[in-house]
Amino acid sequence: MLPLGRRVQDKLEALIDKYMSKLGASKLDLSSISSESLWERSGRLGSIGSELFRFKDRKEAGYLLSPTHEEEVTTLVSGAVHSYKELPLRVYQISRKYRDELRPRHGLLRSREFVMKDLYTFDSSVSLALSTYNEVREIYSRLFDELKIPYLVAEADSGDMGGNLSHEFHFSTSKGEDHVISCNKCDYVANEELAKSPILPHGQSKGIDCSTGTAPPTTTESQSEDSMGLWQGISRDRSVLVNVWHMSPSLSTLGNNPSIKAQVNIHAIKAVFPDLDSSIEDPVPLWHGNKLVATFNLVGEPSPAQSLRILNLVDGRVPGSITQNLEPMQNASPIGGGSELPTEEFIYRDPTTGKALNLMRIQNGDTCPRCSNGTLKVQKAIELGHTFHLGTRYSKPLGANVMVPSEFKPGLDAGFEFAAEANEAGSRMVAMQMGCHGIGVTRVIGAVADTLADEKGLNWPRVMAPFELVIVPTHAKGHDEAALEVYDTLSTYSQTTTDSSIDLVLDDRKVEFAWKMKDAELVGYPITVVVGKRWKERMCEVQCRRLKVREDVALDRLSDYVKSLLSQL
Repeated sequence: MLPLGRRVQDKLEALIDKYMSKLGASKLDLSSISSESLWERSGRLGSIGSELFRFKDRKEAGYLLSPTHEEEVTTLVSGAVHSYKELPLRVYQISRKYRDELRPRHGLLRSREFVMKDLYTFDSSVSLALSTYNEVREIYSRLFDELKIPYLVAEADSGDMGGNLSHEFHFSTSKGEDHVISCNKCDYVANEELAKSPILPHGQSKGIDCSTGTAPPTTTESQSEDSMGLWQGISRDRSVLVNVWHMSPSLSTLGNNPSIKAQVNIHAIKAVFPDLDSSIEDPVPLWHGNKLVATFNLVGEPSPAQSLRILNLVDGRVPGSITQNLEPMQNASPIGGGSELPTEEFIYRDPTTGKALNLMRIQNGDTCPRCSNGTLKVQKAIELGHTFHLGTRYSKPLGANVMVPSEFKPGLDAGFEFAAEANEAGSRMVAMQMGCHGIGVTRVIGAVADTLADEKGLNWPRVMAPFELVIVPTHAKGHDEAALEVYDTLSTYSQTTTDSSIDLVLDDRKVEFAWKMKDAELVGYPITVVVGKRWKERMCEVQCRRLKVREDVALDRLSDYVKSLLSQL
């Protein structure tokens, strides 16, 4: 990070410190190196192992560079906190994290090394933990409000982090790689992993009913195999070929916009089949190759192919008349001279809910799942922050428990997760309820820099700008001394007023005036004060690109004028 970029990061971190202080959170600093044995205890080592930078020391002990610190902070707290009276506890850090991203891209937006703020909260009961969770969400909203950037708060899937409640804070931008779904009538906002829309009929008839998982027997002429679509994927071990059957828009539906086409929702497919390798574009040759290997062993003798499977996932929009013909259509042929056929399976309903599979990506105009008359809008966005209610996901396996009296409060037992029976002293152990809440510091910097920039350069919000104001003198005689007077005037005003001081810098470099002005625009200072041709009248030119301001202002009212502009940024 270069000097001006470092100032941007320092300012953002100071803003985060300010709001973490409002939460009563204490700042700490955990090691970037964690042991594999600790992650094995939590169960995360196997689930996200491919994203970890792992290494061994001279004694062959396994270590990793931490992408998050749930295991470390839980172990720390479990050894220091023993009674419910010591809760709630809120600790956070701003530190470097490491993740072996499959495709690092977009500079600071997705990199293998990044800076993140992670807040960890500990409570004794579910109700108190949920109250903390809502308090953190409110603080996050106030923080992003002060940044004065547009953001969306979306319901989200917790994924490998654990827990069953989470929200993402997104910066809406056409340059984003995430998709956020929102309703035009109600407050429904969700990310693409969690968002659902009702399964509506294809053409004029319904497919599998979303509530019962049953298919009606009739269909219209427009619903035929000609409009059937097939998406294929493969498992990580290359033994399972995944077929996703869905309905595709007909040419008459596409009209003059053939770019609109049915797209499968990878997140929904992974919810049914977590072992999917979504990075493979053409899975069939890989699966065929694996089948050849399975058909003959190393000495040329036939070997069973029972380990090879074809998994057919059928979207609920496929009409009943077609689903009845799917299974007879799928007659796999032996490959490589073997006589064994792969095992084939058809899944029509979600194994968890029993409802019809909803495997298609949401499109603009789809029906809102929450209200009856709203339609959904899909926006590209960049995820800047994420809040998770973890419950006992880490505290139970890592033994983070506290003592509570057996008769703590009548009626509140449902809010505790007891870890042991009452002892002779009448106390019981309960697992701590945890939350973790992150903000991608370098990601915020990258998102704001990339999205708010224009053809002239960067365009920082005031609270993140390396300096709020730059003074640029021309090369006319006496203007260097005049620029110092302007600097002293603004500095003195900042010291005597009760308002926050103006963070200003004087560009006294011995280069061309035009070059300094272009550089000021490129860096993205919110306000530029030019000491130029009207200085003989004690006037300065004030420029603010974001507010489209360009005005000559007398020195005696310059401070008040600059403050009025900064209050709008």
